[in-house]
Amino acid sequence: MRNVLAIFLLASPVLPFDEYTLGPDSRRKPGVPQGKVTRHVWRSAIFPGTVRDYWIYVPAQYKPDQPAAVMVFQDGAGYVSEEGHSRAPIVFDNLIHAGEMPVTVGIFINPGVMPARHAGEQARYNRSFEYDAVSDRYARFLIDEILPEVGRTYNLTRDPNLRAIAGSSSGGSCAFTAAWHRPDAFRRVLSFIGSFTNLRGANQYASLVRKTEPRPLRVFLQDGTKDQNIYAGNWYLANEDLHSALAYSGYDVKFVTGSEGHNMKHGGAILPDALRWLWREWSRPITKSQSGGDRHYLLDILEPGQDWELVSQGHRFTEGPAVDKDGNVFFTDVPNSRIHRIAPDGAVTLFKEDTGSANGLMFGPDGRLYACQNGRKRIVAYSRDGAESVIAEGVTSNDIVVNRKGEIYFTDPPGRQVWFVDATGDRRVVISQGLEFPNGIALSPDQSLLLVADSRARWVWSYQVQEDGSVANGVPFHRLETLDDSTSISADGIKTDSEGYLYVTTRLGLQVLDQPGRTVGIIAKPHPGPLSNVVFAGPDLQTLYVTAGDRVYKRRIRRKGVLPWTVARPPQPRL
Repeated sequence: MRNVLAIFLLASPVLPFDEYTLGPDSRRKPGVPQGKVTRHVWRSAIFPGTVRDYWIYVPAQYKPDQPAAVMVFQDGAGYVSEEGHSRAPIVFDNLIHAGEMPVTVGIFINPGVMPARHAGEQARYNRSFEYDAVSDRYARFLIDEILPEVGRTYNLTRDPNLRAIAGSSSGGSCAFTAAWHRPDAFRRVLSFIGSFTNLRGANQYASLVRKTEPRPLRVFLQDGTKDQNIYAGNWYLANEDLHSALAYSGYDVKFVTGSEGHNMKHGGAILPDALRWLWREWSRPITKSQSGGDRHYLLDILEPGQDWELVSQGHRFTEGPAVDKDGNVFFTDVPNSRIHRIAPDGAVTLFKEDTGSANGLMFGPDGRLYACQNGRKRIVAYSRDGAESVIAEGVTSNDIVVNRKGEIYFTDPPGRQVWFVDATGDRRVVISQGLEFPNGIALSPDQSLLLVADSRARWVWSYQVQEDGSVANGVPFHRLETLDDSTSISADGIKTDSEGYLYVTTRLGLQVLDQPGRTVGIIAKPHPGPLSNVVFAGPDLQTLYVTAGDRVYKRRIRRKGVLPWTVARPPQPRL
């Protein structure tokens, strides 16, 4: 018999009383095979100096020749105990035996502690550092350390659809963080009384979920109306806010509310039904919402049913994509000193070798391809046949833009400055203050504004272009979103569309900002690694190309780019 209390709770917004009891699925049943739990110790390199206990649950139905599903629990000691608040091994035994969840290996992990060196000295307790952080560090800890270690003994699936992650309080927000950063590794999230408040920045998720292209996740949230309301925020309202954002963005999400406070009385009681919901139809892959919710802003930008497609791979580090008048894309492989060409039909050919570690590229109005040849400390231009002309020597450069007059702006990151080269070849510094690490550079569609990404901050600066090529009135105008441990988002390449929207490659993905400087959407990265640059290309300039590590990807969208040497007047922005 199912837990009647839990069934009622999943159908009701708030339980009318505050008594929660463990049901039959949380107790041993006659005839149900029992799994085995073993205790282990792990010393981490990703969290240096830390030691932690962890437990592995292996169901009786496990067969070494068949990959098992995986579920990770934070604060593992509380979940793995058969006398604890949740009694997860007993619940697993009952649900696996009933066929209500797959054969699943459970990994129950405690937070790390860096032991004191001497008696009387204080140890360092890592729980908040690991769980409340909003970076991908904890996900990397699981993916690079724990899962491979457990996988040495047990046959674990690599299918993210069959990997789940769970926790309570900060462990719950940690579970969401791990899956958010790495949906290629975890796609099922179970969070009880999750700390989606500003302990270390998890309050940002509600906003970021609304802005970010939906990810292939299924999320179960639980909280009680009497949960904490302290300096970091209101836990119940934060969970409610996150649920609203996930529903808005089209996620498969469930929010179960109760009347308890910051404890696991409620969560432990509903664990069996929460797992049933999370693992339902587990043979069917969890996919991202194709509609993105009814109102998601990215619906105005992304083409429905279109995703990233791999165009080229096997390089060392791709950068500097530039488009010519026919929609062809040229990109650099910086360490190999090569420039490649991608035709609209997808054919990739070598354009130029021995490029002096060319990085940023841009076509000019004369049809030549301008390049930041930083390995030789100069700016050069290539004709259609690959003949090279030197434009400027003795300069450090990274990225480049050429205006309608054939004048050049290029960034000098180590010098913290931006240079201008006029049509006669004379050059001068036009920006020398404010930027920590100037990187990507672009002009607005009407070429009245110069936009410069600062990779060591969260800003793209905006400057007004003057008649003589100088710039004025610079401000950190476009505000990028970041979930990293610092305010830096590693902004790199930038381009604008015909409406004046800015596209910026960042650690979080391809961020889209409107004319007033607000991030309105974050397009998912094609793979977990970094993005370095972006360009609009194709005959109609409606295909985005991004350089990413050793690869180049493309994606069809609804917006249209602007050829860099042309002038287009964008529409009046919505303020």
